[in-house]
Amino acid sequence: MFGWFKRQVVPQVETRSASSTGYTAQILAARQSYISGVSGLGELTAAVQSSVSLWESGLSLADVKGTDLLSRRMLALTARSLALRGESVWLIRDRLVPCSDWDLTTRDGEPRAYRVSIPEAGGPRSDTVLAGEVLHFRIGSDVVAPWTGTAPLRRARLSADLLEQLETALRDVFRDAPIGSQIVPMPEGSAEDMASLRSAFVGKRGATMVVEGVAQAVGAGMHPQLGKAPDQLSPDLSDTLADKMLTEAKGAIYGTFGILPGLFNPATTGPLVREAQRHLAQIVLQPIANIMAEEAAEKLGAGVQVDVVRPMQAFDAGGKARALATMIGALAQAKEAGIDGPTLQDALSFIDWQD
Repeated sequence: MFGWFKRQVVPQVETRSASSTGYTAQILAARQSYISGVSGLGELTAAVQSSVSLWESGLSLADVKGTDLLSRRMLALTARSLALRGESVWLIRDRLVPCSDWDLTTRDGEPRAYRVSIPEAGGPRSDTVLAGEVLHFRIGSDVVAPWTGTAPLRRARLSADLLEQLETALRDVFRDAPIGSQIVPMPEGSAEDMASLRSAFVGKRGATMVVEGVAQAVGAGMHPQLGKAPDQLSPDLSDTLADKMLTEAKGAIYGTFGILPGLFNPATTGPLVREAQRHLAQIVLQPIANIMAEEAAEKLGAGVQVDVVRPMQAFDAGGKARALATMIGALAQAKEAGIDGPTLQDALSFIDWQD
């Protein structure tokens, strides 16, 4: 009866809505881009590392105006992070501090706050900062997640996987296959002598690994005189077109990083090397440098310029010299013909207008 007067306490059940637009969903989307961007095994190949090295060297040569924070070491680290990860985050302090990992929140598709992990010798430490306190460089952004970048290898996953599989297969063949080994027929001897002879060759790569007696060949249905020449055990890779596929896969990787495949051709000449370097500087690295300059100018509050073309000498010096020589010759001929002063200026203006 006394229980009737006790207040019944109804347990409160906490409910939460599973919305796909919350903070957790944003973090998962950012992390998904990060994880997918670095999971390609193609990063382990020499073609990828050669491309990354060209990005590092090109950006580290850049001329920076308007700030002292963008050092050459920082530019090289940024280039490697952009090439393999698609984005790079630096914490603005008295100098730029690299961030190994980060989470972020956005509004209207723009980052508002970051939780960054700063690498230390004893383990990374975490810090929460506003978007204005970090430099966030990213390339290959998508409209679904414009706050994240996309690595070139992620945009060409099939080519990266193909290159990795080809190099792995060739490595396994040259590591495990009996290259240079032979089957040599010889007169039959006693069982003990044949066993001893066989055991002497076991495991000797490139040597005779199997010895076949004449009596064994007869028992197998072959004539004793047949097969006197040594039989090769080396695998024949010519029918697999491995060399052609490997070259094409490497070319696809180079093209993904904006590098002309002809740059790595053994028959490449000087003009093609200069054109490949000019293409890399003007079409690939300079747009990235412009994006970095805009981000730095917005966060640092000063006009920042990053020039890659001039330090890499990525301009047609020979063409300019020929054009200058032609112009000087034309001016000399004009003077000889009595064309001078305003008439010559009008002619040059007309030529510029036609160009």
